[in-house]
Amino acid sequence: MASEKPSAADAAPTAGDPDRPPAVDLDGVTKRYGDATAVDDVSLSVRDGEFFTLVGPSGCGKTTTLRLIAGFEEPTSGTVRFAGESVAGVPPEARDVGVVFQNYALFPHMTVGENVGYGLNFADPPGGVSRDERVAELLALVDLPDAADRDPERLSGGQRQRVAMARALAPGPEILLLDEPMSALDAQLRERLRVQVRQIQSKLGITTVYVTHDQEEALAISDRVAVMRDGTPEQVAPPRTVYREPSSRFVAEFVGDNNVFAGRVTAVDAPASDESDDGAARTAAIDVGGETLRVALGGDGAATEGGDDVAVGDRLTACVRPEYLRIGAGESRLTATVESAEFLGETTRVTLDWGGRDVVVRTRDPLSGEVAVGFDPADAHVIGVDRA
Repeated sequence: MASEKPSAADAAPTAGDPDRPPAVDLDGVTKRYGDATAVDDVSLSVRDGEFFTLVGPSGCGKTTTLRLIAGFEEPTSGTVRFAGESVAGVPPEARDVGVVFQNYALFPHMTVGENVGYGLNFADPPGGVSRDERVAELLALVDLPDAADRDPERLSGGQRQRVAMARALAPGPEILLLDEPMSALDAQLRERLRVQVRQIQSKLGITTVYVTHDQEEALAISDRVAVMRDGTPEQVAPPRTVYREPSSRFVAEFVGDNNVFAGRVTAVDAPASDESDDGAARTAAIDVGGETLRVALGGDGAATEGGDDVAVGDRLTACVRPEYLRIGAGESRLTATVESAEFLGETTRVTLDWGGRDVVVRTRDPLSGEVAVGFDPADAHVIGVDRA
């Protein structure tokens, strides 16, 4: 199972009761198609009431993992459990899950209300309400209270997505599974809709597993995120931990912009005072292309597993987010040439050429020519140490 290291960066608690069995538990799950391995020995748990997101590039196994949970695929090996009970051999319709697909899959010959109520042909509405009351309740929940008699083909993409979600929720499933439900929508609509999806999930308290390739979306709406690579989770952690403390170079470079620096350790220094209570940390100097950069090895800024053992001669890899690079400031300095600039509204994303390496910085003011940028050791995060 991918490691989850607690972090001071995570202020908000995760959903779910840690004393209860996981709502969904994958134990050593592998799925092969002939010689190809789509999911490789995945072990992870989704807590009751949690919004859990699988994110990663195309072909990383995230959708196959969702299909294994739903029962559309059976594992080649390993076990899928719901609330501690194996669901091996249990068909999708008997797993008490609601599924929202990428293409919505609404029935064109049915009205919106008939689509939402379709699942109630096979199960009684929860809470002892009538079918019509349940449909009306869900359409109000997804902010479409007057749409029951409308033709789904006349709805916008965002409205159809909400209808599909209402249909999945109609029978009152224990688990909601969403497979890239917003990938076909434009960026502005996706931003509005992801807020609504999270609000609905939070209001219902339903355990949700969400699949997306959009890192920003994953960070914005999740209690925890599993970053998938080559069929297995590379890191499983709350969004702030994934962003601020990536566990590997892949996670650092996949989730948002990042600057990765790798070099030999030339010196290791202790904090000015062992009695310090201000988060001071040991720092390491690394040689990157003939330049010396300093990174923290512990404390509040850049704790790293095994950081206490870093020694001169080790090869160390660290990352610094673009927003932590400052023009003409910082203990670690580098001089680079502006290569390109993208105005993004709130900030400008500037790519610098530093001795053949790309360095990305975000700034409010336009840059040109040769500039000096820097960062403080505590603004770096160590993601790997190879012992000498």
